[in-house]
Amino acid sequence: MTTDTKITAREAKRLATRERLFTAAVAEFKRAGVASGDVGAIVAEAGVAHGTFFFHFPTKEHVVAELGQREEARMAEVLVQFLASPRDLRTTLLETVRLTVALERRLGTHLFKEMLALYFTPNRPELQAWNEHQVISLVMERFERAREDGEFPEGEVEPASAAMYFFLSLYSLLITSDRNPERTSLLEQYVGVLLRGLGFP
Repeated sequence: MTTDTKITAREAKRLATRERLFTAAVAEFKRAGVASGDVGAIVAEAGVAHGTFFFHFPTKEHVVAELGQREEARMAEVLVQFLASPRDLRTTLLETVRLTVALERRLGTHLFKEMLALYFTPNRPELQAWNEHQVISLVMERFERAREDGEFPEGEVEPASAAMYFFLSLYSLLITSDRNPERTSLLEQYVGVLLRGLGFP
């Protein structure tokens, strides 16, 4: 066996261990939340020593940050396919809302809120800049195209800023309306209110 083969096998084992830890950590955080999540339970489920967790993830928040990046990549892939057909801006925003709500359902409300909160804390792990996030970039591009097509009204609000308002307001609304029985209707109204506020007919 060559040295290169040994390194490849070692790397494969490392990645497999990391993935087991990641999967176990996400399950534990869904169950107990990030702060109360038990690293002991995570390593027991993954079948590794306690220190192995911190070798792969310096903090529990690093798991949550990676979870957010993975889920965003999944959402971006679906949104790219959606935008492969002609879509107006309103329809694009409604689809983005739908995908975000589906993510919340997949993670559970508590972990979803903790994941969002991580982006707004000064102690977060190293994260991408806003314009490096795939889903946000896709929506920004759709706002830009709407301006080029005359769909987005000329005014003081730049398309990139409009996209940021959309996401920040959406996240705030999702966090505060999780127990509202009229939430689906509220989210649909939100897109209309946002666009009218930006000057859309």
